[in-house]
Amino acid sequence: MGKIAISEERIAHRGREIYGKLYLPEGRSVAAAVFSHGFNGSHADFTPFAERLAAEGVAAFCYDFCGGSVNAGGGFPTESMTLTTELEDLLAVMDFILSGERTRGCPLFLFGASQGGLVSALAAARRQADVRGAALLFPALCIPEDWRARFPSRADIPEKYALWGMTLGKAFFEDAYELDVFAKIAAYTGPVLLMHGDADAVVPLSYSVRARDTYARAELVLFEGEGHGFSMQGNEKVYVLFADFIRKHV
Repeated sequence: MGKIAISEERIAHRGREIYGKLYLPEGRSVAAAVFSHGFNGSHADFTPFAERLAAEGVAAFCYDFCGGSVNAGGGFPTESMTLTTELEDLLAVMDFILSGERTRGCPLFLFGASQGGLVSALAAARRQADVRGAALLFPALCIPEDWRARFPSRADIPEKYALWGMTLGKAFFEDAYELDVFAKIAAYTGPVLLMHGDADAVVPLSYSVRARDTYARAELVLFEGEGHGFSMQGNEKVYVLFADFIRKHV
């Protein structure tokens, strides 16, 4: 295991600022990985993964979605966050990594959990030439369907809606309302690693099964007894799978 360097980074784009941490190996990076957190998560959610990858020669970047958490900085309110703003954030992060002095030219891998998994899937489809592979941890591919079921017509969408300690604005639901997730993500033809627990009460396993069948090159790994958020043992397996996935496709 090699030494690593950690730096705080701020990426300005579209009038907002993304905060993140870049983890670099001591020598040449053989690849780069971008970690996207879930709803109301943070850049710190995958710090252990990033540190371990960097020690093994893979540059890693963990960041906060603007407005994606009550703890996110940058002055962008949660009420203004949408799937589109999060997609824009991730694309800006990808540009930062792809043009970085120490990461330019590295094969780029995306790792996203829950809502960050959906956004990562959309980013891979949008910029597939830049993405060597995508790993999706219980990806929330259900979001548009869930909210269409909750708000059957646009007239039913409230101005604000509190969910899991965070307030969403009307823009979030209007943005997601017409999104056909599987039609969008199918455009990505690179390798995809799907990881999902069979006890997930938030995102049914059926969505990852459908994703596996939608993608051209996808593997689905089932985690028995795991829910939406894995145990220590489950997370260790996730890390091993992702590290192997990178090595396989570099």
